[in-house]
Amino acid sequence: MSTTTKPARPGASLDVAGVAGRGSRALRRFLRRTSTVGLVVYTLALGAGLGLATADYATRGGYPFGGVSVGSWTAWPRTGSLGADPYARAVNARRGEIPLAVGEGLLLTAAQDDQGRALDASCTYRIAGVTPPARAWTLTVAGRGKRDPERPVLREGFTSTEVLREVDGRFAILLAPDVRPGNWLPMPRAEGPVRLALRLYDTPVAASAGTVERSAVPTIARTGCAE
Repeated sequence: MSTTTKPARPGASLDVAGVAGRGSRALRRFLRRTSTVGLVVYTLALGAGLGLATADYATRGGYPFGGVSVGSWTAWPRTGSLGADPYARAVNARRGEIPLAVGEGLLLTAAQDDQGRALDASCTYRIAGVTPPARAWTLTVAGRGKRDPERPVLREGFTSTEVLREVDGRFAILLAPDVRPGNWLPMPRAEGPVRLALRLYDTPVAASAGTVERSAVPTIARTGCAE
């Protein structure tokens, strides 16, 4: 029994090579398009992530711009004005606060003592002296971050009508984690940074915060820290 071998069609090998070549080129084009799309998606995701991270950092603490230093305090005369910068407006929106307008008062904040050391919830501070002339004022303390649920909210600040004063009208407030006699302002948390906010209502210095004298704002002295 004989076996007959069918001769190969001329050009068959060339057809196979052509198909393989076209498939290879199509695969390379697909990979290039996929790489471009992936690069675009990665770039957009990276930009969005960096944008959200920087926005969160810029609005997490206090106002980043427009402050006027007065000793340990920083006055913010324009946060409630029509000319407030976008970052100040974003901070106000995040806090859910309505800032004081220029005609209403002035906000001063402090995140460090008179020695330039950051205010820490594990330490004790003496806030003493006077305030610039104002119809009324409030002094509050807040911790950066969530409040410790195990620490009850006893008091968050003092007002000018309830603070105990000396004979000459000066006052001294003790900011401490444990109970103290007199004007005791408890820490909002066991540890971590804290911030003070002094709000002056109906004050003539609101329009000229840069002229406030160092002696016109309370001093902030650290008297001890927990070991």
